[in-house]
Amino acid sequence: MATSKPGERKLQILQTVAEMLEQPKSEKITTAALAEKLDISEAALYRHFASKAQMFEGLIEFIEQTVFGLINKITTDENDGLKQVEGIVALLLGFAQKNRGMTRVLIGDALVNENERLQQRINQFLDRIETTLKQSLRIAATQGKLASEAEAGVLANLLVCYVIGRWQQFGKSGFTRDPMSLWPQQWALLSGNR
Repeated sequence: MATSKPGERKLQILQTVAEMLEQPKSEKITTAALAEKLDISEAALYRHFASKAQMFEGLIEFIEQTVFGLINKITTDENDGLKQVEGIVALLLGFAQKNRGMTRVLIGDALVNENERLQQRINQFLDRIETTLKQSLRIAATQGKLASEAEAGVLANLLVCYVIGRWQQFGKSGFTRDPMSLWPQQWALLSGNR
């Protein structure tokens, strides 16, 4: 077996977990099944990750870094608060569309019977998204595009619930209900621009 650079095998393991999660009727991911898919021993898995929970933490870290990196770009490049919100919500829906396995992590399907700290971390991720949306909505209020700043928190929560609902539909449908379908029409309703 050829030697790989440090971190390459770890990344390969995480990519394989994500691929396994992309199967619409995927079974619970076990270290035995993962090791078999990678054609390595379970002991080799544990050289890179102390537990399966650490593997899921690696996936969650990837999600956080990717999503917040892109959100920071949106909020830096766009001055219009409402357009920031539209961009962030579209990003969240598009991320799920392109990363089916990660969607199962985001909606908690993949975390059932795993360490509860993993779901807590997803909850923190969603809270952070809501806070970011609230900030952009407050900007929209100061720009006269929202009735009042008081609405910012209510609308931010509604938008997070909307995104989670679209992710749920996508995951629970076996990835057949595209989270981006009807997005332009739904955004018009959510933003009050009918």
